[in-house]
Amino acid sequence: MTELAAPIQRMIEATNRGDSPGFLATFADNVYLKVWSREFHGLLGVARWNQSDLIGKDARLEVLSHRDEGTDQVVTLKVTRSSINGIRNVVFTVAGDKISRVIIDS
Repeated sequence: MTELAAPIQRMIEATNRGDSPGFLATFADNVYLKVWSREFHGLLGVARWNQSDLIGKDARLEVLSHRDEGTDQVVTLKVTRSSINGIRNVVFTVAGDKISRVIIDS
């Protein structure tokens, strides 16, 4: 198994610290995020999602597993937060040192 990509690791660490500026710094300016049927574009979209669903809900993330799929990394995360908890598969695309795309399954 390959190592978790550095931007993904930084995003998880920032989330667990409750560090929204650090969290946003891990994403490309033109990032695309899809969470089930909801889509978010750019840093402003990710910032809104972060406040409504992640750090804004005191989320903590634990990596259960990860694997490479072509140019993507699929990360299985245990999500613990003040509302809904669960295990999610998240597909990340990394470009350089930033996350450029995130797809979260149901």
